[in-house]
Amino acid sequence: MRWLLSSLFFKSPFENLQKHADKVKECAVLFKKAAELHMQENYKEFEAITDDVAKLESEADGIKRNIRNHLPRGILMPVDKFQLFQYIREQDKVMDEIEETLFWLSFKKGSITEDLKENFLHLIDLVIKPVNLLSPLVNEARIYFKTHFDDDRNKVKAICRDIRQGEREADFVEKEIKQKIFKGISDAFLVFYLIRLTEYIGSIADHAENASDMMRAMIAR
Repeated sequence: MRWLLSSLFFKSPFENLQKHADKVKECAVLFKKAAELHMQENYKEFEAITDDVAKLESEADGIKRNIRNHLPRGILMPVDKFQLFQYIREQDKVMDEIEETLFWLSFKKGSITEDLKENFLHLIDLVIKPVNLLSPLVNEARIYFKTHFDDDRNKVKAICRDIRQGEREADFVEKEIKQKIFKGISDAFLVFYLIRLTEYIGSIADHAENASDMMRAMIAR
């Protein structure tokens, strides 16, 4: 019973999971600001914000490692350890994709044509919506795993549905932008560049949805 007794004093990994989700939310705010600066051709400030994103991503990686490396063997947990690790992986991938998108964006100055700027800003707003829901998702999950009340479980499920809906809306706009790129741009290199940029942005929402799917699996009965 030694392992059982020790589990009573073990700090829940969901506390660090919440810290990680909050870092992801901070990163999403900086992502939008950086994209706007790039479209305004303010590349000096864009690079500064990109550096801030890299710092946040590094801090989040530290939290992720802390979660993975400090789960004692045999510890009692309200969720499967594998599912927890899958969740943190997908939540972390959100930040990875944000950093990768900004890296890709930095390759070509003035890459987003004037007639596409509004479309890209709209897509960015849409992918940020599900990302911003990850923090309240973790918070509501923490509450549920303490209470196991149906009402608290339903709150988690509701946020998962909102994240899924947000990803679908972003996916629809992503397809619209691709169609507009193919119809309005003749430069093959620019078409490739913008299509890939669109896919990078869309993948941010994809990983937010993947994280919510893992959370949905963790609260399943």
